[in-house]
Order: sequence, then C-alpha cells, then structure tokens
Amino acid sequence: MFAISPMRIEDYDAVMALMRSTPGVSIKDADSHASTARYLTRNPDLSFIATIGTETVGCIMSGHDGRRGYLQHLVVNEKYRRQGIANALVTRCVEALAALGIQKCHIDVLKTNRDGAAYWDHQGWQLRSDIDRYSFIHSGNADV
Repeated sequence: MFAISPMRIEDYDAVMALMRSTPGVSIKDADSHASTARYLTRNPDLSFIATIGTETVGCIMSGHDGRRGYLQHLVVNEKYRRQGIANALVTRCVEALAALGIQKCHIDVLKTNRDGAAYWDHQGWQLRSDIDRYSFIHSGNADV
C-alpha cells in the first residue's frame, strides 16, 4: 500500500530521479533545487509525494495565483500505475486548493505526452480549445 505526504525540499532528489526516469516528462532549468524550494515555500502543503516503504513512487506539485490552481508534474513510476496513486495525488491537491477557496484548476500537458493526455481526459478534465498559452522567458534561455 502507498502513503501520500506533503512534498518537502528534502524529497527533491527522489522526485527528480522519478521524473527523469519517466517518459514524456520534461525537466527544465525552472525545476532546479532553488526554484523548487521557492515554489514549495510559496505554496506550502500543496505538493505531494507517494511512497511505498522508503521508495518515492509518485509526485505532483500544485500552487495557485489566488484565483486558479495549477497542477504540475504528476508522475507515477510505471511499475506502480493503475493502483490509484495518481488519483490520490490529484485528489489531495484539488482538496488542498479547495480548502483555500480555489475552485478551478489547470494542468499543462505536453502535446507529445499521450499517456498524460489520456489520463486527464479519462478523469473528466476538459481539454481547452478556446485559449492558447503564450510564454515569455526573461532570461532568453529556452530551457527555463
């Protein structure tokens, strides 16, 4: 059985190892230790890990802008999928955000991540066709 707990910066190395070993997950400079520490500090108790024993088998990060919630990096180790881990992680985020008054959440899924798209579609999340996301990178570094 798995356990869900809030993600702490001490979990960073295990989470990054999980992300690096998962096809379809993109890791950028913005996922650095320092950036992740800032994110977790700014959004306390809104990101979670799933563990089985001492092994980190899943993770999700979430935060908000005061109006909308944003979920990021839902990852479950392939050998532990279809055990309810992803659903438990998402539920914890959505409930934690709702407790803060955040009723609507978004997640970005890379167009090449078919497994991710299939998961969110199956869960009843709606693919938006009415908006396009634009990004600006102040540093000019495309890997941010």
